[in-house]
Amino acid sequence: MILASHGIIASSILQVDADWLAYYNRVIAAGGSLTTTEQNATKTLVADLKANGLWTPMKAIYPMVGASAAACAQNLKSSSFTGTFSSGWTFASTGVTGNGTSAYMDTGFIENGNITLGNQHISFYSRTDIAGLYCDFGCQLGGDTQLIPNLNTNLYPRMHGGGGQVSGLNLNTAAYFIVNRKNTSEVEAFRNTTKYTVSATAGVLNTSPLLLSATRFSGASNYNSIRQCAFASIGDGLTDTQASNFYTAVQAFQTTLSRQ
Repeated sequence: MILASHGIIASSILQVDADWLAYYNRVIAAGGSLTTTEQNATKTLVADLKANGLWTPMKAIYPMVGASAAACAQNLKSSSFTGTFSSGWTFASTGVTGNGTSAYMDTGFIENGNITLGNQHISFYSRTDIAGLYCDFGCQLGGDTQLIPNLNTNLYPRMHGGGGQVSGLNLNTAAYFIVNRKNTSEVEAFRNTTKYTVSATAGVLNTSPLLLSATRFSGASNYNSIRQCAFASIGDGLTDTQASNFYTAVQAFQTTLSRQ
């Protein structure tokens, strides 16, 4: 049996979560592969997200496992929004790293039509502490949604055409970052479990796909990041409890892979 040749025996199929199995099959069909540890880590991640009410709000989850473009491009949540990697990437068991010039991943996710104004999050798990003007997730066409963790000790969370600056933080950018909107009047930024809030009115949704490790501006990628990405997500806005549980689940996932 094909599945058995990839480490899943027929007798255990009924015990495997159907959403995880669909993801695994997408990885294999694309020409990728997952180690046994990566299979177990992603299975547990799916279970943790479902147990904490976090599966339904997700639109795209990129676990960045498999050490190849074929595997890392796959959306754990569904067959929609499969990523497309440009040139300039390095793939490893610890995640994916762009070259800071040409590298980005086009998520195919357009806010307009897929999300509600004032109700969205994006997240990026960085394994690299590098200060500088790098955008780890973003698009500026039709709206403005960006995740820029650190520029001269400042945090720049923006979403749905509004955002601001949190200054004087001296952040280590090796952390899990979430930019979040659960209303139209403010943007939240989480670094691990610490929350920062910026008053910012939501104005408009983007009309072009979000880019990972860059932002889209004037039809091209800009501010391409050189931080290593070990996880990313797009979805509905998160409550404080959901954001905390999300961090716990993602950190447990990274710990299983020995890349926390």
